[in-house]
This record gives sequence, structure tokens and C-alpha cells, in this order.
Amino acid sequence: MIDCDIAIIGGGIIGVATAAALARQARAQVVLLEAEQRLAAHQTGNNSGVIHSGLYYRPGSLKARNCAAGREALYRFCAQEGIPHERCGKIVVAVHPRELPMLDQLMRRATANGLEGLCRLAAEEIREREPAAAGLAGLWVPQTGIVDYTQVTHRLAARVTEAGGAIHTGARVTGIHRDAGRLRLEATEKEVRCRLMINCAGLQSDRIAQRSGVNPDLRIVPFRGEYYELHPERRRLVRSLIYPVPDPTLPFLGVHFTRRIDGSVEAGPNAVLAFRREGYRKTSFSLRDTCATLTYPGFWRLAAHFWRIGAGEYYRSFFKGAFVHALQRLVPEIRPRDVVAGGAGVRAQALDRTGRLVDDFRIAEEAGMIHVLNAPSPAATACLSIGEHIAQRASERLAEGA
Repeated sequence: MIDCDIAIIGGGIIGVATAAALARQARAQVVLLEAEQRLAAHQTGNNSGVIHSGLYYRPGSLKARNCAAGREALYRFCAQEGIPHERCGKIVVAVHPRELPMLDQLMRRATANGLEGLCRLAAEEIREREPAAAGLAGLWVPQTGIVDYTQVTHRLAARVTEAGGAIHTGARVTGIHRDAGRLRLEATEKEVRCRLMINCAGLQSDRIAQRSGVNPDLRIVPFRGEYYELHPERRRLVRSLIYPVPDPTLPFLGVHFTRRIDGSVEAGPNAVLAFRREGYRKTSFSLRDTCATLTYPGFWRLAAHFWRIGAGEYYRSFFKGAFVHALQRLVPEIRPRDVVAGGAGVRAQALDRTGRLVDDFRIAEEAGMIHVLNAPSPAATACLSIGEHIAQRASERLAEGA
């Protein structure tokens, strides 16, 4: 039996950043439990590595506030720790007249969220920054950057252990019980007793909440994002990051081009329903996960509104030519031979019973527990800010008796 003050479930970047913040600011014994054999195994280790600016988020929302603070904290952290990163900027490109008002709205949101140095670009100015890109108008966002979030997670983990915290991988939590005023967590080959539990389980966060006796009032629905990569000799087509104007009704940003910190260039992703929460291949399937999605009323309400969009995403998933056609809206020179199949990531998207995709971060507190129930992009960018916030609440809860 392991006794501690705080047990954190989940070894993605949010869980590890929270542990690092607690190790620094609280006189508390911290234990982190990760189900997989390594940290950053899922959302953290399979994203595109973008440091987001905060351009898209509703002013005053948790996303907007944490992205702004977290972005600059992350840049400082990477500089201090010698983690390769680059503040390379990005262009958001409008390719159709109907997208121009949304470009103006993004400019207003960016200003409200404190971004400085943004430039509205005419068509010829787009080509000055990205010669292969094409559009009617664009928005240059200098705060955007790139980094390897797995490296960030491992360095944060080192801070945890250096401060006396413990990290256990291969420790999947299978039971949560109240025991003499504490919580007892049953995990693979170990038990942990704690005064306070923090649920940062990402793709399994709703199930951890349910297992602890909490109704999260939402369900995690997994969406797989599939990428292509540019052939090395065609990477010159993308200097920084090239994004489309997003659809304001959806939480996804559309297919785009991302130059990564290792010099490769990703193209994508699309967004298709995944039939397994940790399903990174088209053939990945879990009966339990599929039934959880298909028996949830909110999913069918969502599907009724967006089935046409979903069908288009699936079509691009199976037909490379359709995917390339979508990429050509931004970079017309791209041809099917220029791209090869790349990796994939799975987004833990929270969905409520009305069919609404939960857009903002959602953190719920119960007796002896803090649950991070929805932390999609820009959670990696904002990890240090989110971790500080959760750690502060955890310290206050301990002082109050949890």
C-alpha cells in the first residue's frame, strides 16, 4: 500500500504538469499513476506539436485565459530546459469570399485575447511569406510556435521526481473506494491511499469519474485525426504553418500544414469518429468503446446535425485524392505523389446529452476529488497554466481537509 497526500491519474502532459506544479508549490506527497508503460502515450505524444497563440478562443473563456498565460510560460520553460522549440508564426488563409468576415472576427478575437503584432495580408502578401500558398486574404500570427510535447512531458516528470514525487507507469486504475476518510485506488499490482485524487485521465476521464461515484454529465467521444507527411524534397513548399479559416460551428481547425520541430511537414488532419478510444488505425475497434458512443443520446443528436460533414471526413480518410484536394485549397501545387501516409492522433472530445460538443475546458470538483473532464487543444500549449491552477486548488482543498 502506497500512502500519499495527492494521487494523480494520468501521465499525459496535463497530469505531469499538475504534478510538477504541486511538487514545487505544495508541501505534499504526490504520486502519479499512468496506465501505459510510458508517459505521453496518447494525446500528448500524438499531436502535431503546435504551440497555439490563443487566436480562436472566446475572450474570457478558460481556453483563452490559459492559452495566453500557458503559451508564454511554455516558451520560457523550453528556453530554460534547452528543449528545441521555435516561435515560427502561422498564416490563416481565406480562400473564399464567405470566409473574409470570419477572418475579421479572428482578428478581433486575437486583439481581445491580447495578441500583438498580427498582420492582415492581401493575396500577394500571403505569397511573400508562403510562396506556395494561395488565398484572397490572410492573417499572420507571430505568436504560434512548434515543439515536441513528449520532450516537455519528460522534463516536467524529471522535476516531479527531483522534488520527491513518485511516478508509476503500467499502473492502470481499476477501482476507487472511500476508506476511513481517504480514497483508496486499486491499480495494476499496487494500491494507493490518498487524501485527494486528481483525474487527468484524458480519453478515460469520464470513466474514472464514474468509477469514483461521480456523474460527469458528459461522455468522451473519440475522434481520430489522420495525417499525411510531405516528401522531404517537397518540404520547401511550407515555411511555417498554413491554416484555413475554421468552421465556427466545429471545434476542429480543418486540414492544414504544420512544419514540425524535426523539420518534417505534416498535412492534415481530417477528423473521423474512432471506434476505439486509443484507436490510431482505421481498423482499430473496441466493442466497449463503440457501444459507449453509439448508446449515448448526445451522439445521435450530434450526428443528426453533422452527418454530411462526417461523411466527407470519412471519404477523405479512405481516398487519398480527396484528402489532397482539400490540401490544394491552401497550397495548389500539392500533388498526390508529394505526400505519404503519416501518423494519427485521437482527440478526447467531450459531448453532452444534448449533442453539444463541449468547447471549453471543464474541471469539476467533488469531495476529495478534482476531475479534468475536457481538456482538448490548446491544453498542451496551456499545460503549465492549467497545472498551476489545478495545483492551487489542490493545495487549498488539502488545507480545507480535502
